[in-house]
This record gives sequence, structure tokens and C-alpha cells, in this order.
Amino acid sequence: MKLIDVTNSYATLVSKQLENTDATYVKVYSLGKTLVVHSIADTHIEVVIVNKSREVKEFEVDHVLEEILDRGINKDDLSIIRTTGVVEISMKVQKKKVKANSEE
Repeated sequence: MKLIDVTNSYATLVSKQLENTDATYVKVYSLGKTLVVHSIADTHIEVVIVNKSREVKEFEVDHVLEEILDRGINKDDLSIIRTTGVVEISMKVQKKKVKANSEE
């Protein structure tokens, strides 16, 4: 099972996502007949998995998480919402604190 980057085929979707949300990065992948939209914003990362003809299977969710979010992420840090044919996965991004150099 391989994720194929099909972002160029979904230029309108990507354009609308960038214009109408706080996303700064959007990629679209195909996993057979399942579509995966991965977006990153300053405060969160989202992955939406859609299959219009059947339910999204657990192994597909696991595979997408491994391929896209492979950062040693604990599933407890993820918010996963399931509806008919759609799985939305969200994760908050922790901003790194920058230490100011103090002159003494």
C-alpha cells in the first residue's frame, strides 16, 4: 500500500484550503480509492481520510499515520473523529519557546 502524491490533480481544493483556512501547507494523496488530505497550520496538523464507497479501515488510518505523521506520535495526542467514509485526525502543535539572550 503506497501513498501517491496527487496534489497537482487537486489544485482547486488546495487553493481553497489555503485561502479559507489557517493552513500554510496542503498535500493530497491517493491510497487506492481512498483520498488523504494533509494540512499544516501554525497551531495544528490535520489529516482527513475519505473513501466515498466504503468505510475507512483501521489499517488505512494506521498506515497514513505512519507515513505522514511518523514522528513517534502517541495516539493519545491525536483527536480522531470518524463518520461514514471519513476519518479526521487532528494534532495540536506545540510552539517552541525561544529563549531571549540576556546581556549582563
